Amino acid sequence: MTEPKPASAPPALGPTAARPARLVSIDALRGFDMSWIMGSENIFREWARASNSRYRPFVEHQLEHVPWEGFVFYDLIYPLFLFIVGVVLPWSTARTDSGADVQVQHWRIARRVGLLFLLGLINNDLLQFDWANLRIAGVLQRIALCYGAAALIVLHTSWRTQVKIVLAILLGYWAVLSFIPAPGGAAGDLSPEGNLAGWLDRNYLPGKILPEYYGHGDNEGYLSTIPSVATVLLGALAGRWLKSPRPWGQLVLGLAGAGMACVALGLAWGQVFPIIKNIWTSSFVLLAGGLSLLLLAFFYGVIDGLGWKAWAFPFIVIGSNAIFIYVAPGLVPFDATARALFGGFARHSGVWGPFILVTATFVLEWLVLWFLYRKKWFLRV
Repeated sequence: MTEPKPASAPPALGPTAARPARLVSIDALRGFDMSWIMGSENIFREWARASNSRYRPFVEHQLEHVPWEGFVFYDLIYPLFLFIVGVVLPWSTARTDSGADVQVQHWRIARRVGLLFLLGLINNDLLQFDWANLRIAGVLQRIALCYGAAALIVLHTSWRTQVKIVLAILLGYWAVLSFIPAPGGAAGDLSPEGNLAGWLDRNYLPGKILPEYYGHGDNEGYLSTIPSVATVLLGALAGRWLKSPRPWGQLVLGLAGAGMACVALGLAWGQVFPIIKNIWTSSFVLLAGGLSLLLLAFFYGVIDGLGWKAWAFPFIVIGSNAIFIYVAPGLVPFDATARALFGGFARHSGVWGPFILVTATFVLEWLVLWFLYRKKWFLRV
């Protein structure tokens, strides 16, 4: 989505310093997040296997989604992206009080929602015209819907109202899943087969429900999209905090404090309302949101606060074209190109062969992004 141009200098330390139009740290954090989708997880996994590291079980466990209840590092990647979508909203929805400006904002929001949803369908093989096997739900589709809902909320409400909406969503979702049974089931059944969200998807979600998206429902289905909006709003509240004219140290402490509080609340709530990514439980929202706040505090403090940007350049390149690199592997054979260029070397490298190939694929993707970055070509919707 289109955002204001980046500023050329870090924020000043004074209490009345204005925030820059765009924070480099947000691009860097988005790039860090997308790097795992690009293949960082494969690099770490193959390194652990080839080196026979004693950390291999831990690495492999953290880089595979939990089947149902629980939380590992890889479960953070998607909610972190949604959180970042929210962080930029205080900038992208900034407006005057004129009616014409509000109409323009509504049109931009509607256009972005439509384009993102369409890209998601294309990424799900819409153009194969295999309607019987088309999955309607998806990552970009959820991003589109959550962005649209959150953008309208941020555009028309105060931050206090946004806090109330987040609380209402989290408590309301808990109440729905805890006290309303799926037909033929029991209230509070949060099993893969018995939860209400899955029942709604099986019976009313258009398109095919695929086993790899937990099968008894869709992990980007109807009901679980509602608490995903709360994830975006948590990001929007963080973005509003960053936009305020406070010293950067105070901003970092505020983000870190809020992050630790959300993590603690999420873990505590998870004892009675389990942390389940596939149906995006309220405890999952708080845990993932808290970790996202902590990461934002680190990236903002180091990059925009202290001004240490050089180390983050690879992430900035990725984060500046996040939508492109998400859809590009379905159109560009990066892995086949890596095998063509480095397959012989990999075959003669023993157990390190897979590591070489996944690293080469990642580097090729990054070089394409770097070329686009140098040319200032960005896929924006």
